[in-house]
Amino acid sequence: MPRTSRKRSTLANRAIVASAALLLGGGGLVAVNVYASAGEGDSNRSGPRTQNAGQSVSTIDCPDVATQDQLVNVPEAARPEVDRNLALIDSQITEAYKRFADEKAQIERDPQFADNAILNPLKDKRAATLERIALSIGRVAERPQGLEGLAPCTLRAGNSPAQGGQGQNGGQNGGQGEGQNGGQDPGQNGGQGDGQNGGQQGQDGGQGDGQNGGQDGGQGDGGQNGGGQAGNGPEASDFVDITTVQPNVKKARTARGGSKGTFTTDCGVNEAGKFNSDNVIVAPGVSNGAHHMHDYVGNQANDAFATDDSLAAGETSCLNQGDKSTYYWPVLRLQNGQDEADANVDGGGKEGNVGEIQTPSQVTLTFAGSPKSKVTAMPRFLRIITGDAKAFTNGDANANASWSCTGFEDRQLKDKYPICPEGSQVVRSFKFQSCWDGQNADSANHRTHVAFADQNGRCQNGFKAIPQLQQRVVYDVPPGPGFAVDSFPEQLHKPITDHGDFINVFDDNLMKKVVNCVNGGRKCK
Repeated sequence: MPRTSRKRSTLANRAIVASAALLLGGGGLVAVNVYASAGEGDSNRSGPRTQNAGQSVSTIDCPDVATQDQLVNVPEAARPEVDRNLALIDSQITEAYKRFADEKAQIERDPQFADNAILNPLKDKRAATLERIALSIGRVAERPQGLEGLAPCTLRAGNSPAQGGQGQNGGQNGGQGEGQNGGQDPGQNGGQGDGQNGGQQGQDGGQGDGQNGGQDGGQGDGGQNGGGQAGNGPEASDFVDITTVQPNVKKARTARGGSKGTFTTDCGVNEAGKFNSDNVIVAPGVSNGAHHMHDYVGNQANDAFATDDSLAAGETSCLNQGDKSTYYWPVLRLQNGQDEADANVDGGGKEGNVGEIQTPSQVTLTFAGSPKSKVTAMPRFLRIITGDAKAFTNGDANANASWSCTGFEDRQLKDKYPICPEGSQVVRSFKFQSCWDGQNADSANHRTHVAFADQNGRCQNGFKAIPQLQQRVVYDVPPGPGFAVDSFPEQLHKPITDHGDFINVFDDNLMKKVVNCVNGGRKCK
């Protein structure tokens, strides 16, 4: 997709965003106060519910079909049809959210309008699609039961996050998610201490978000449902001054028998400007399957229709041509009033993703070892998704985003964007799952074939340690609020929805080098 501009923030842009920050501090975000039907999140999935007029709501909350137990082991013969219908369900939510945003004045006048015009039609569409999913599986295996119960959606109040649930793969993800500001982090990598794990998260320096009456470093908006440039987020309470956050990173100790080495691959910062709103892992063969734009480094053949063969034959931006892997994540935009070339297309402005796309100042891709064992080679075309693009409505059981600032990376945020001091840059980072089931390059829900190590750094249930992809992306953006990652429209650009995707297309010789470097305790490139 062509860019309107390839430059990072100019002084003029900094002035614009600085002015925006002043407005934010005074509660100057666009307010989206609507009085609508339906209640909070996951406590009752029996059908749409109506709230009392006067309760402020800001997003559509639907059960995430793809993560349900009935769809963990979809037969290969049914996978293509199931994937297409799962992508259709995302499109249905997107269309419903657009109607919700367009009709907020009518909803305010008539609380029943949301039920009649938005939630009930969405329920009917989802029910029909869920039936097709059940039928497609039923043709080749036992028909899943109970999917129809996932059809109803609700409207969620203001800035309240979903309650976290138990992580995938049992205890391997480290425990119970909280999804609350100031709560304990799920500790996905336990003793590996990647800044998301084992420490206090979402502390906001002891200051709660606007919803909970805190200050958010002086930027709280008093609980108002804010909307950024597109009217669907972010809001002031999504930001916190990094200098008010206490250090929370615990360094891991590598035991005897562990693997201390690293391998770093240099694949640039997406200088070529490769963007699309596809996601070949989650929605293969479906254009705009992500409903938000992705940055790509590495393989240049990645789109919705990429195959293992086309990826293997594709060009790569990596300096080492033996690495044709694809690394991608949602773009980060300045909410500065500047339009991009995607301002009127799917995945961009048509779905509430607006503003000037920022080219990272630095992207570091490092493969690290296990603190408890040697690592084994990743299988070629292994697919890993880390984080959850729907964590705001799903809860944070699979959330794995980490936000910080250069010079302050001993302080990591999970559900807030950092406000960095002058001279410091925004850092977003991920540590991918580092345990593999030893058999599958993917799974039906794209999660159960890989797992996080337990709190002691060990792989459980017969899983094998593999080199862990550690991804660090740095941005030179103006200090203060005024930026956000792309998201599904109903996820309101929340920082907790950040996520990363990876497909391993290392050639065999280079993967052997990676394993030897990691297990041998060397630092290699």
